[in-house]
Amino acid sequence: MIATLTGTIAEKLAEQVVLDVRGVGYGLLVTTEDFGRLTSGQAVKLYIYEHIREQSHDLFGFLQLDTKRLFEQLLDVKNVGPKVALAILDIGSAQTVRAAIAAGDVKQLQTAKGVGKRAAEQIVVELKDKVGLVGVDLESAGLLQSETLAQQDEAVAALITLGYTPHDAIVALQVIEVSLPTEERIKLALRGK
Repeated sequence: MIATLTGTIAEKLAEQVVLDVRGVGYGLLVTTEDFGRLTSGQAVKLYIYEHIREQSHDLFGFLQLDTKRLFEQLLDVKNVGPKVALAILDIGSAQTVRAAIAAGDVKQLQTAKGVGKRAAEQIVVELKDKVGLVGVDLESAGLLQSETLAQQDEAVAALITLGYTPHDAIVALQVIEVSLPTEERIKLALRGK
């Protein structure tokens, strides 16, 4: 397994960079953010993720270990492959993607190429408690913390799955008695009572 590669950026092609490591050129797929930071002739160390299939052996390179870890978390989501995970990372920095997942921002995740509403919802459901608030800006951290606590409520989680934003789900359930069964609370929230 290749963990890191250190070398010189030999070329920047349409979808990848070629990293020259002592005369061997490795074609690496990188995020749009990393692609913009890399320049030809630049000496660099990249964290590598290998994806091996029958027909291909793809290498994904990341300037930051944190971004690679988020990429791997995205791969753990059902039906998310490496190209889709890379497309999700292209919607912004790793910090932006983490904040979108933690906040349940399905619409922002849908802006990634190849990510529909169901896939975005699946990513939120599977990762919102795993991405953590590391690297999230302080302005949104307070909001995310209160929303994360409220999302431990099964009724809130169910409404989010149905397309509500975390904030809207919390507001919809605020006027409903907490002692009612979860199913009843969800029904009342959907009716707007």
